[in-house]
Amino acid sequence: MDFNICTDDLHEGIESSISKFADNTKLGKAQQRLKERYRLGSLLGRGGFGSIFAATRLSDGAPVAIKRVPRYCVHHWGELPNCTSAPLEIVLLDKVSSGFSGVVQLLEWVELPNDILMVLERPEHCQDLHHFIRARGFLSEGVARQLFHQVLEAVWHCTSCRVLHRDIKPENILVDLATRQAKLIDFGCGTYLQEAAYTHFAGTPSYSPPEWTHFGWYYGKPATIWSLGIVLHQMVCGEHPFRRDQNISWDHQLSLPQRLSPECQDLIRRCLSMLDWDRPSLEEVFCHPWMQDIHLP
Repeated sequence: MDFNICTDDLHEGIESSISKFADNTKLGKAQQRLKERYRLGSLLGRGGFGSIFAATRLSDGAPVAIKRVPRYCVHHWGELPNCTSAPLEIVLLDKVSSGFSGVVQLLEWVELPNDILMVLERPEHCQDLHHFIRARGFLSEGVARQLFHQVLEAVWHCTSCRVLHRDIKPENILVDLATRQAKLIDFGCGTYLQEAAYTHFAGTPSYSPPEWTHFGWYYGKPATIWSLGIVLHQMVCGEHPFRRDQNISWDHQLSLPQRLSPECQDLIRRCLSMLDWDRPSLEEVFCHPWMQDIHLP
């Protein structure tokens, strides 16, 4: 499929941006470079902040994804190491994606008058964790442990780079179906990691911690552990631990299937502790008995 005829709103958005700045040589070159380097394919997904399309890199046939974000959806900007101003999502990806396989790699990006385009790596045969779980009902503890360990490593890496993802959920974790390698994707809700409390929430409400729901603030690290606890529950139980729009009470008792090992139940309950200071740190999760004896891909 050719960049000029393929699709849809991505093509229309690019052409609309370019047509308003037809005399801008730099923009024209950026558009031409995309046409020469990539063949655009089908729509992979659409969210509140943009659309993602499959594409192929013409030089070697490698599959990539092209994410289009309308400029009016970009509310936060930052600065890259070369002093270039860029949307915060790109600045955060630049911090975490280089040299670490557990986070989706940002290959290049293009700024157009109406849109921001990001070219991202895309495993050839992959599925997001949400659909990976749904296809199986739930995951065995062995498979869940292997994938969860990789997600923890990705979160650890982001934390070491002072980046807070803020939207950890199965839909934002890609699983390579051939290798079972997991990758954390979509930093559109991300921000810089800080020690002070956050008073603005970005992410998926059903993964927000109770301290945000009840008090309007949260700390980055324990809030991340809460969302990881939900993800682990979804892996081994096949469903979200809380009903949609449920207001979780402080005396809430989490019910878990008896088929789960005591160690697995304990880790889920600890991650989903109502009090943020009762939740384990990332280091403690790594050292938990359930996380031992892992065979990584």
